[in-house]
Amino acid sequence: MDRITKANMEAFRAEQSLGDLTEADVFELFATFCAVSDSVDEEFDINDVHVGGGDDLGIDGAAVIVNGVLVTSPEEVQDLLDVNGYIDARFIFVQAKTSSTFSGSLMMTLFDGVDEFFENEPELPMNDTVQNLHKVMQKVYDNSIKFRPKPTVTIHYITTGQWENDDYLVKKIDKRVTALRKTGLFSAVKFVPMGADELHESYQRSKNSAVGEFQFASRTVLPEIEGVSESYLGVVPATEFLKLIEDQSGNIRKSLFYDNVRDFQDFQNPVNADIRKTLQDSKSQGRFAVLNNGVTIVARGLQTVGNKFIMTDYQVVNGCQTSHVLFYERDQIGPSVYVPLKVIATEDEDVINSVITATNRQTQVTPENIYALGSFQKKLESFFASYPGKKRLYYERRSKQYNAVPGIKKVQIITVSQLIRAFGAMFTDSPHRASRYYQDLQAQVGKGIFNEDHKLEPYYVAAYAYYKLEFFFRNGNLSSYYKPSRFHLLMAFRYLAGGTPMPSLTANKAETYANRLSEILWNDTKALGFFQQAIAVVDAALKEQPLNRDTVKVQTFTTTVKKELGMFGSLP
Repeated sequence: MDRITKANMEAFRAEQSLGDLTEADVFELFATFCAVSDSVDEEFDINDVHVGGGDDLGIDGAAVIVNGVLVTSPEEVQDLLDVNGYIDARFIFVQAKTSSTFSGSLMMTLFDGVDEFFENEPELPMNDTVQNLHKVMQKVYDNSIKFRPKPTVTIHYITTGQWENDDYLVKKIDKRVTALRKTGLFSAVKFVPMGADELHESYQRSKNSAVGEFQFASRTVLPEIEGVSESYLGVVPATEFLKLIEDQSGNIRKSLFYDNVRDFQDFQNPVNADIRKTLQDSKSQGRFAVLNNGVTIVARGLQTVGNKFIMTDYQVVNGCQTSHVLFYERDQIGPSVYVPLKVIATEDEDVINSVITATNRQTQVTPENIYALGSFQKKLESFFASYPGKKRLYYERRSKQYNAVPGIKKVQIITVSQLIRAFGAMFTDSPHRASRYYQDLQAQVGKGIFNEDHKLEPYYVAAYAYYKLEFFFRNGNLSSYYKPSRFHLLMAFRYLAGGTPMPSLTANKAETYANRLSEILWNDTKALGFFQQAIAVVDAALKEQPLNRDTVKVQTFTTTVKKELGMFGSLP
């Protein structure tokens, strides 16, 4: 293994707090992380995509991405379908070897495993993780009528060497790729050999904020505006605009729309249907620039060299629908298609929020849509940052905002979705909802969650409890068997350690209540003891039924856990 790969791998070990794992095990996780991170912008748990360890079909890592979200259960697929009205799925498979050679036999074993994975009734043994992903895959294909387009498959074979395009191996790979395409299950099948250089580049990409480079010749400079360093208005060729919204794998970069208040509304939306119709008509394409309201981009960094614009840490704050339609109809786009574009360069968060709100006034925007824009989110970010040393967590309210910051462990980063789930489980008694794709919990945003009048301490303690529980799982202090019930464990911890009644989240007593929980969580011995009690409660609630992802997603299991907590004296 070369020095650069080893150094990157050891940095990854530290970021992920992987402790004393063997070099081979860390490389497996590192390679899987690099392959998946090129398609997933939000922070993710590496254990959610690692499947190796016996009965794994010769696959070390696997990920299913639906509508830009990494999913780990069939229920999440259904929730995303309910939210978006369509399924845009990608399957990623990884095999990683510390060897510097590209083994033809091992590549064929990987293809065999992928073939078996997509069988309706696979015959080879599969471990629990692979079985679960197989159920996710089946859920995706059960809703094939909602595909846009059919799913894609990317297969990564990763070593520490250099891929030399060996003719014999290329022909064998092409034969297997062709066979997968002929199944009719996929819109595209791609095999990606990765060596040391590709690993290094992928790892560096994972640590950088969004960077986009494009030609912006037809533009005018807007007058000087307070709080804005530069701003431009003009039109850009659609082919240039697409460079800004596509990722390394040729997929749309969902993280760019994080600050946009609405996700893509599919083609059932009449406006999107009209945009699509315009792009599909060769005569109408040339009128696109005058028929469309265009796109607004806010960049926190901007460099211009002639007509070349280089933006860093940028977001599409208005034009989510236009961007998605352009992406999905990219094969129809000719040279006459121009996109109206406004580029605003500023680091002023108040200006950014004002732009987002103002540019999204043309259709109704609910409070739930803009929860990430308010002052409460900024206060949470600052509040998390006020804790020193090992008590410190980093609240990531913007995707990848800490990627370029050195010295931060990935496990200390708490995303918006993780906080919603952890808080919902601990303080709204909704662990069954948190175990799904948190659609039901989002309905509480602005009221039961992220309420401007709430105290900040309960949010921090929910995040820290989530972090500490994952720490215990990762280090073997608690059996990973109980990971499916992690959100029920968070609820049980709050009852066991905090007792009842819980004060109103808007009352001053909520600070004292949450701080008492934090003191326990900061002490590993005390925290572990309470989580072990929480596991005893979950065991009692199971009543000898198996613990799995299906068990924890129903209201009745939450009710049973609370009943068992009463036996522990934690409920009145």
